[in-house]
Amino acid sequence: MMQKPILIWIVKSIAIVILLQTLFFKFSGAAESVYIFSKLGIEPFGRIGSGIVELIASVLIMIPSKSLLGAILGAGTMLGAILSHLLILGIEIKNDGGTLFILAIITFLCCLILIYNQKHKFLDLLRIKQI
Repeated sequence: MMQKPILIWIVKSIAIVILLQTLFFKFSGAAESVYIFSKLGIEPFGRIGSGIVELIASVLIMIPSKSLLGAILGAGTMLGAILSHLLILGIEIKNDGGTLFILAIITFLCCLILIYNQKHKFLDLLRIKQI
C-alpha cells in the first residue's frame, strides 16, 4: 500500500505539471488558446489572466504552507475551464479528442484531493492574523 505522503506528492505533481504545461500555449498565443478565449469572448486578457492565475496556483501548490491556497485557486480555475467546455466550447476543441477537457477534470480532481487532505487547515486560512 502506498503511503499517504507519497500519494499526495504524486497528486501535487500531476496538478502542477498539467497547470504549467499549458502556460507556454497561453503565453505564446498559440492558435488553439487564442481560438478558445476568442470563442469565450475574453481574448487576450482572459488567456493571459488565466495563465497568470494557473502559474500562481502552481507555485503555491509547491510551497507546503501555501499548498491549500494553491489547490483552492487551481480548483476554482479548473471549475471555470470545465464549465466553459460544458456550456460554451464543447468537450472537443479543434479535434483534440477532448484532451483539454480531460486534463481540466484531472487537475480539478487533484486539487480537490489536496483540499480534502488539508481540510484541517481550512479554518486557519480564513482567520485574519492579529498583530
